Amino acid sequence: MSFILFMVAGFFSGVLGGMGMGGGTILIPALTVLLGVEQHVAQATNLIAFLPMAAFTLKIHKDNGLLKTEGLLTLVIPALVLSVAAGFVAALLPSEVLKKLFGAFLVFLAVKLLLDTRVSFAK
Repeated sequence: MSFILFMVAGFFSGVLGGMGMGGGTILIPALTVLLGVEQHVAQATNLIAFLPMAAFTLKIHKDNGLLKTEGLLTLVIPALVLSVAAGFVAALLPSEVLKKLFGAFLVFLAVKLLLDTRVSFAK
């Protein structure tokens, strides 16, 4: 039964990720809250699941002519370095701290989305 729940969580996070929302906003809470997975494992699972989706999305954008390549290295290199550094920091942090940081991140995203939506309707 739990295998089916993991597949359902993966499916819905994949759908949202494909829509541009970010599947981790569903996958990480589903894994930790609903399925009892430790925070470190849930976040690592999300990152691993993201890699093939990002590669696929990059190819689609390139094929559709939506990929801008100028200045790409100035974005990619710091992003890679900071991602690896953040991964090492996250590995050292206790699970409770990661939960609180992720919760704060989700609240920030919700507030930003609300403010962006209100600005859109005001125009």
